Amino acid sequence: MSETIAFVGNLDAEEEADFLAALAAALPEETIRPFRHLSAAERAAIRIAIVANPDPAEVAQLPNLAWIQSLWAGVERLVRDLGQSGVPIVRLIDPELARTMAEAVLAWTYYLQRDMPAYRRQQEAGTWRQLAYRPPNETTVGLLGLGALGSAAAERLVGAGFRVSAWSRSPKDVPPGVTGFSGAEGLGDLLATSDIAVCLLPLTGETRGLLEAGRFAAMKPGAALINFGRGPIVATDALLAALDAGQLSHAVLDVFEVEPLPPDSPLWRHPGVTVLPHISGPTTPRSSAAIVAGNVRAYRASGRIPQAVDMTRGY
Repeated sequence: MSETIAFVGNLDAEEEADFLAALAAALPEETIRPFRHLSAAERAAIRIAIVANPDPAEVAQLPNLAWIQSLWAGVERLVRDLGQSGVPIVRLIDPELARTMAEAVLAWTYYLQRDMPAYRRQQEAGTWRQLAYRPPNETTVGLLGLGALGSAAAERLVGAGFRVSAWSRSPKDVPPGVTGFSGAEGLGDLLATSDIAVCLLPLTGETRGLLEAGRFAAMKPGAALINFGRGPIVATDALLAALDAGQLSHAVLDVFEVEPLPPDSPLWRHPGVTVLPHISGPTTPRSSAAIVAGNVRAYRASGRIPQAVDMTRGY
């Protein structure tokens, strides 16, 4: 029988049970147990930990880990909290996550392209007025980030008839129908020509605070922002100032520097902001468990650790 795998997470009871059930179904040959159920001796023997927003202090009590499997695609907190341990961290690369994120990007792009925030304001004012229609082929969507999520989103947007641009730190091949940009100059060009900018970037030292006052001033007047990447990429005060000045028309925010978003945050009440509770790219237990199962089985068969996060880049 294979050695025990530790499950380390900060989830509510129902969510933890769902993930454990999915993992047990995908890996019936393995024993997967929550960290709190392991004795000190058992913790010392653990070689693999499956983690979901874990307490670093608990992970530190697994001194002989060979690798850590994250159940999330975003690993910046793991890199920050656990990177110094030297234990390889494997992020979740799940095609279902890319599909759901692309779905969310398309849905909220339509929300902005069809002027839903304006219609909401009209409803609150009791105003019956039809606004001019702007078709997708007259709307440029600029994607920041061209990894698995960005590529999937680009394909969905192109299929829906939008003009699509995409930016990456270094030059990359882009999907058909997409205009590619790269580097600092390319980011400025993309922002200056986008009606809707969509952030799908990971949080790294280079992307923290990337979207600040100077970037907002360089954007197309009246453009909108969707942030489905990470909260600290956007400078909140600068964003609010750009909205108040009319430089930006609206922002759809699904990620924040502090989550849940504190009740006293001005973002809750700003008329130019739509607040979402981090729902754009949910990790589903069944699909994530299948990916984890493949990684664990490959490791058991070969002893090779799956491709791990580059600690220098942070993803």
